[in-house]
Amino acid sequence: MPTSIQGIGLGLRRAYARELLATDRRIDWLEVTPENWVGFGGERARLLHACAERWPLVSHSVSLSLGGPDPLDAPLLDSLEALRQQTDFAWWSDHLCYSSANGVHFQDLLPLPFSEEAVEHTASRIREAQQRVDAPLLVENISYYAHMPGGEFDDATFVRSVVERSGCGLLLDVNNVYVNSVNHGFAPRAFIDAMPLERVRQLHIAGHTRQDDGLIIDTHIGPIIDEVWDLYRYTLRRAGRLIPTLVEWDQDLPPLDEVLDELERARAHAHAALGVPEDAR
Repeated sequence: MPTSIQGIGLGLRRAYARELLATDRRIDWLEVTPENWVGFGGERARLLHACAERWPLVSHSVSLSLGGPDPLDAPLLDSLEALRQQTDFAWWSDHLCYSSANGVHFQDLLPLPFSEEAVEHTASRIREAQQRVDAPLLVENISYYAHMPGGEFDDATFVRSVVERSGCGLLLDVNNVYVNSVNHGFAPRAFIDAMPLERVRQLHIAGHTRQDDGLIIDTHIGPIIDEVWDLYRYTLRRAGRLIPTLVEWDQDLPPLDEVLDELERARAHAHAALGVPEDAR
């Protein structure tokens, strides 16, 4: 059985994988992007195996295109099942979006129309994907910068409906909620309130980039801002439990210790939100 995932995790990035294995600082678990690790031999395979020996893993893919029109990527699903057998990851996740169409793979995660038809289509594909990999599947709410035509309801209703209709779990990206709330003008706490928090098995928190025109881009760069920390604490209080949380810092990487400092801040915010005494942390 997979090791239980608890606490604060970090994405496994090749840039600091060797240094990660040498640190004695606390990291509770790792998130692996399989597109960057599966199917490689040599040092990359050795690093992945060493990390799997030391920490519990989860998988977070970026290219399955769960809401897309093309057939699901069978080789990718096969590689995910192979990764599960190799590392015994606790769950796997991908994004509630589409990222390919008519055989063309895009370099972005694109929003689906918030419609009943899209809910049914995506939920059906999620159920199909769940049958191919022997571990729970979570879907992640994405950041988006335009609305697809044909929408019938809001983003929160769409996310909740897909999760409930498909029976999958939810990877709730708190930073994405904040980014979208600023860019599209809704209340971020209301979005959290609308989520099926009992289905949330993982959270993402991250930095982002604000442009001169006020638009926020989900870049996963830099420290997490106070507003996102506040929304993170609110989410944990509403859920009433410490949900396994990943700190994302994926571009313009600083020294590893700066990233690990952010993990410690996340742990402190989580414990403060839930009233955990200092000596019990």
